Amino acid sequence: MATEVPDTTRSSDDEATDAPHPAFEGYAAESPPQAAVGAPGKDGVLELRFAPTRGGTKLVHDYATVPFHVSGTLGHDPHPDAETVFLQSPTGGIAQGDRHDVTIAVEGDGVAHVSTQSSTKVQSMNANYAAADATLSVGAGGHLDYVPEPTILHADSRYYQDLTLELADDATAALGDIVVPGRLARGERFEFERYLSRVRVHGPDGLLFEDATHLTPAEADPTAPGVLGEFTVYGTLFVVAPDADTAALSDALHEVAADADAEGRAGATELPNESGVVVRALADRAETAQSALHAAWDHARRDLLDAPAPSGRKY
Repeated sequence: MATEVPDTTRSSDDEATDAPHPAFEGYAAESPPQAAVGAPGKDGVLELRFAPTRGGTKLVHDYATVPFHVSGTLGHDPHPDAETVFLQSPTGGIAQGDRHDVTIAVEGDGVAHVSTQSSTKVQSMNANYAAADATLSVGAGGHLDYVPEPTILHADSRYYQDLTLELADDATAALGDIVVPGRLARGERFEFERYLSRVRVHGPDGLLFEDATHLTPAEADPTAPGVLGEFTVYGTLFVVAPDADTAALSDALHEVAADADAEGRAGATELPNESGVVVRALADRAETAQSALHAAWDHARRDLLDAPAPSGRKY
């Protein structure tokens, strides 16, 4: 298969047009002194496609380039028909100039669980930025759990992530995200430069909701009241289930998340268009936020699929 070698001699104006958001235009004009944007190993691509079979859901297509690695599937999920993939990486984390493109599709009545083997470390940067785009789709009657391990933002990092989910009729999904603002054990807190995360979810009739988190510690104090306050770690779980009783589900998830996050704060509320429930958790440690979100995920799984959520162990 022929490989196209990217043109790494683009002008600053050309690179600036690649910015995914106006806040990143200045970064896009900066050329990394190491491997250029688009160089081998910088543009990671991952494709996963799951389909239902007589023997349960199977991974029927996978394609990965560095830094993604798929070693196979695991019988990790307590749901009898589910398939599990834990994404691996042979690198030390995400570096400046990295661009990652993830596509995950669940066909028909398939049930899939995708996570990462360990936390995603966004390394320190002095030029450009890093970005990750995830495009997810779930077919009629299917379910996808996309719950990566936490994202750790090292000092001076600039990171943009964009997630789009397309749901067919009677499809459901759980999307998890936890942000850790530095290497907390080293005393590094809120020393990253910029973090922007956008989530858009569409159903058969159009847009269901959008959500965005934009943190710039040097410009706006993230510990201010109404933002993160006294806490450092921020977690979100979207339970997307347009056909569920979202009012009842919201009340139930609020209760279990709050009970599990005694050291922090957690709560739940209905999403727009009665499309599901969002659970938010604030904590001083990633493990505390994970505990709250996992409790909510487990309850939602039992309600939607009649099966508990998988354990947190990666084996």
